[in-house]
Amino acid sequence: MTATEEATQLATTIAQAAADKLATDIVLIDVSDRLAITDVFVVATGSNERQVEAIVDAVEEQARLAGSKPIRREGQRDGRWVLLDYGDVVAHIQHSEERVFYALERLWKDCPFLPFTDAAQARRPVGASSSAGSSAGSAASSDAAVADRDADRR
Repeated sequence: MTATEEATQLATTIAQAAADKLATDIVLIDVSDRLAITDVFVVATGSNERQVEAIVDAVEEQARLAGSKPIRREGQRDGRWVLLDYGDVVAHIQHSEERVFYALERLWKDCPFLPFTDAAQARRPVGASSSAGSSAGSAASSDAAVADRDADRR
C-alpha cells in the first residue's frame, strides 16, 4: 500500500509552506505500509524556536487554504518540536537540535521517501545556493549528524 494521492498532495503543500519559511532538511516519508493511522510524515527543521513557530503558522495557513485543519496539535508552547496531525499527513516541525537527537529519518529509513523540491529552488539558476533541503540530501546529512552524536556518546 502506498500513500493516497490526497495525502501526497497535502504533504507537498505542507512541505512547500515550510520551505517558504526557510525550513531546512525537508523530507516526506511514506509510512502507509508501516502505520495504519497515517500515510505520510513531513519532517522539517527550524533553526530556532521563533522560526519553528513561523513555519508552523505557514503550514497551518497553507493547509487551511487547501481545505485541511489539524485534528491535533502538540508541542506548540515549547517551540522545539511541533506536531500537526492532519489525519493522513503528520507534520513534524523540529528545532535543529531535536532533529539531530531524535533522527526520525533513521527510525523510518525502511519506508520510501517521497520526492520534494522547493518551488523557489527549482526557479533558481544552476549553482545558486539554497537553505531549504531536498529529500535526498537531507537524509544523508541527518544520518551523518546522528553518527556524530552516537560517536560522542561512546
